[in-house]
Amino acid sequence: MADTTQPEPTESGESAAQPSAPETASKPSRPSKDEKRAERLARQITAFATGHGGSAEGQIAHIGRGSVRIALVGADGEWGVLVAPSQESARRAAEIAGLTLQDAFDGELAAKVRTGPYEWARMAGIQLGGPGNPPAPAS
Repeated sequence: MADTTQPEPTESGESAAQPSAPETASKPSRPSKDEKRAERLARQITAFATGHGGSAEGQIAHIGRGSVRIALVGADGEWGVLVAPSQESARRAAEIAGLTLQDAFDGELAAKVRTGPYEWARMAGIQLGGPGNPPAPAS
């Protein structure tokens, strides 16, 4: 004769003998192409900050189709530029790196930039009698 006893219900009203749904092992999701770009940019931002006083501030600006500039200013006044493929990846990179973002590259952020002889010769030097741009090649 077969055993016909029923399992006793638990507090939730479910039978304790019911098999639970099989646990599906969740695979770690692979990062998307944009996430990989953001992580690479974040490493570059972190390396810049580490090499220039331990911290940096930045500003993100659209520079053309499919290009966004991340202007960086280190704690020591050195500056640099990275290019990201989108606003989203630039902002994500800044978030990962812990970069403080400014709304505009003016005021306090611009005042922190330390320019050297190269910048003076190329930018301000043209108006101040410094070397000018080379003449255009004859066509």
